[in-house]
Amino acid sequence: MKELLRSTDPTVMAFASALLEGEDIDCFQVDVNMSILEGGIGLFPRRMMVRAEDYDRALRTITDNGIPSGR
Repeated sequence: MKELLRSTDPTVMAFASALLEGEDIDCFQVDVNMSILEGGIGLFPRRMMVRAEDYDRALRTITDNGIPSGR
């Protein structure tokens, strides 16, 4: 797994997930529980992971749709 995206905005993460799902790219969000524990103030970013072999295609998908990778 390789980190594709890092964001404190849950709407960005949801949009990116939907885009990747539409392209048949599996993704997984990590640090979700940490961001819930901090009370939603946006201190800890969530990370989106994709398979290493899907990384280039996934990065192209999110950047083509105006989502910065946050890395």
